[in-house]
Amino acid sequence: MSNLDRQAVPSLCGGRGFVVAEPVRELLSPRRVPLGESTVVRRLLPNLGRRMVGAWAFVDHYGPDDIADEPGMQVPPHPHMGLQTVSWLHEGEVLHRDSTGSLRTIRPRELGLMTSGRAIAHSEESPRPHARYLHGAQLWVALPDAHRHVAPRFEHHADLPHVTAPGLSATVILGTLDGATSPGTTYTPLVGADLTLAQGTEAALPLDPDFEYAALAMSGETHIDGVPVLPGSMLYLGCGRTSLPLRAESDAAVMLLGGEPFAEEIIMWWNLIGRTHDEIAEAREDWMTGTRFGEVKGYAGDRLPAPELPSVALKPRGRVR
Repeated sequence: MSNLDRQAVPSLCGGRGFVVAEPVRELLSPRRVPLGESTVVRRLLPNLGRRMVGAWAFVDHYGPDDIADEPGMQVPPHPHMGLQTVSWLHEGEVLHRDSTGSLRTIRPRELGLMTSGRAIAHSEESPRPHARYLHGAQLWVALPDAHRHVAPRFEHHADLPHVTAPGLSATVILGTLDGATSPGTTYTPLVGADLTLAQGTEAALPLDPDFEYAALAMSGETHIDGVPVLPGSMLYLGCGRTSLPLRAESDAAVMLLGGEPFAEEIIMWWNLIGRTHDEIAEAREDWMTGTRFGEVKGYAGDRLPAPELPSVALKPRGRVR
């Protein structure tokens, strides 16, 4: 998914200096951002207070939206560099096309994982016809320097491992949770899981104390470590936890995101992640001139133009403000 904000703000994220080394309960409120013709997303990362959770650098939550009489998601071809995109649905479908030739319809609880590496372009759209409701999350994972120039690729995994307990089922999207490991390719120690809880469930989820974590409420009402978290909000949890208490006040779903704190500083601008201003500027020019990122074939529309770079060089701003 693209960042369609025409006022693209540069962010230098990463570095361990601002990682909370102990458990915290920091509730992050979303910023509403229009996406395409008829979709509005709730952006949780980057946030005014926090920019990364492990290698997770971008989190959008959208829906549930009634798109029965709407075009639904319509994101034109756009570039990515230095990151992985994670597409995760609870309702609806998203048709993915990219410049490696991939064409795949992603459905609920299936992992669509795109590794941009040195350069890729893709589009995302609701297929015709499409389901009435669209509800999901789009996330980015920053690639470490040693792997950020890998060849681009797309993975689709419909059969993902599960962890279960009374009243709780966890689908492991990326990484490892309680001994269950996703088939999705990762380049840093991290975890992403989709938790489904029945009303009245009380459970404690095992965690890695070396990871920092956050929990995104997708639906229902869940108390996470005693904090009520409503859909579209995210609770940052810090590090140093061996378990996470959960209590569902209704049938609910939560995405758990975590990872080893990302040691490198990165510049994230528009849909690109790099390390220097010149690197970002060169990638923007390559996109605008039609080189390097390839062609997305089959999309009925124009490519997304890049916004203008700021008038001053992109500057570091750290993990948090």
